[in-house]
Amino acid sequence: MDIFSLPHLIILLLIVMALFGTSKIKNIGGDLGSAIKSFRQAMKEEERSESPTTGGPVTKALEPGADAETGETIAKSLHTKS
Repeated sequence: MDIFSLPHLIILLLIVMALFGTSKIKNIGGDLGSAIKSFRQAMKEEERSESPTTGGPVTKALEPGADAETGETIAKSLHTKS
């Protein structure tokens, strides 16, 4: 016998509704939805703040044998284009 069968879940839902009432369950659902929405909005804002000012991600990467001076040259050329 499965512990999460449909009759067990219905009984559990009825017990939860009897303990908390439908208004509290509705409030909890709304609070959870707004928390998820604000989390997604914060993630989008963080992604925008992390993107470089050149308008997009840097596609040119240093090769394993390249020196630091080459990297500085690439960085300066990217900043002067904007």
